[in-house]
Amino acid sequence: MDISIVIPLLNERESLRELHDWIAAVMQSGRFSYEILFIDDGSTDGSWDIISELSAGNDAVRGIRFFRNYGKSQALHAGFRVARGAVVITMDADLQDNPEEIPELYRLVTEEGYDLVSGWKKKRYDDILTKNIPSKLFNWAARKTSGVKLHDFNCGLKAYRNTVIKNIEVYGEMHRYIPVLAKNAGFSRIEEKIVRHQARKYGRTKFGIERFINGFLDLITIWFLSRFGKRPMHLFGALGVLMFLIGFLSAGFIGADKLYKLYSGQPAILVTQNPWFFIALATMIIGSQLFLAGFLGEIILRTKTKNDRYKIFDTINVTTGEEPEKETVRHL
Repeated sequence: MDISIVIPLLNERESLRELHDWIAAVMQSGRFSYEILFIDDGSTDGSWDIISELSAGNDAVRGIRFFRNYGKSQALHAGFRVARGAVVITMDADLQDNPEEIPELYRLVTEEGYDLVSGWKKKRYDDILTKNIPSKLFNWAARKTSGVKLHDFNCGLKAYRNTVIKNIEVYGEMHRYIPVLAKNAGFSRIEEKIVRHQARKYGRTKFGIERFINGFLDLITIWFLSRFGKRPMHLFGALGVLMFLIGFLSAGFIGADKLYKLYSGQPAILVTQNPWFFIALATMIIGSQLFLAGFLGEIILRTKTKNDRYKIFDTINVTTGEEPEKETVRHL
């Protein structure tokens, strides 16, 4: 199969038929073999009924329905698990992403050899104060922190080589940072393509200003995990040992100073009356706790099991537990 199109959605009933027909027309004109994976993230407006009707008229339509709203990252994770295409395209269901971009995205992956091609909505039709300006600040911070030189991390329109989506773990709210996750996994051929952005035709956006706050918090998380996620002892252990040594040496200095004054006949207060004694003691305790945190992190990392972070209510043309075998990651 050439292309898998993964579309997470929440209450997008009005746009689904038009989006499906548009994608199908583009796929047929390009003579692509394809599948459309709709991931219903707990819709309450009858979106699943529309997906069921579409699947009845087109065998390429497949669907996964969650019990409730779990978030876009979980929806993408579920879609990635069952995607079968050589190239996987992700796009939003609100018609703001243009399906006519798909053939060129496919070409960049298959012919130019890129692992991931991210869309860049250079000209946007969003509110300037609530979305455009915060988005520019967010993308600037993401570039500086991650080292991935993209202008638009949060664009839903992206193309992936199948091996990429089978070898990264999308969780929490990390869908914004899939290019960073791919880079950390060893997929370094990442490109950006300017794509057309369209004004929302139906309904309203499901994201508020809080997504940017969460985005910056997630950015800190992924920065930390990319450096210390596989070796927590390197951070916590080093800090713990450093603080313990500072506290221990400080306590030793206090004790030595006390003994010197006793032997020299100078007046000396009790060690416990010296405020620096308690500072040194607290520093040693904190250092020990940090070291233990690193040690426990190593144990958890080696014993953790992977559990799905969502519950599937229903599926269409998807076998329960279906997941193609991961391809071997090629050395880059």
